[in-house]
Amino acid sequence: METTGQEVGRIEKRLRQLGTKLDMLAAKVDETGAEAKIEYRKQIDHIKEKHAVVQSKLNAFRAANGQKWDHFKGGVETAWRDFEDAFKSLKQ
Repeated sequence: METTGQEVGRIEKRLRQLGTKLDMLAAKVDETGAEAKIEYRKQIDHIKEKHAVVQSKLNAFRAANGQKWDHFKGGVETAWRDFEDAFKSLKQ
């Protein structure tokens, strides 16, 4: 069973990995046609917002030194699912 630190560390690591992948996709958008570029840019901006929400919730947990992970876990998990869903929709 993961400790809170391990669980948060795992989420942060995956968030960094997907953030890097998102940056790579954003760079590739510049190589597409103008019309496609506009649509992809909107989607990427939407995903970046979701990424920021997850990071914000993790930062709030870290700043709350002593608060229980259970207090934050539901919000982080919801934000994570939203982020992953948005990311998957871009890849399709």
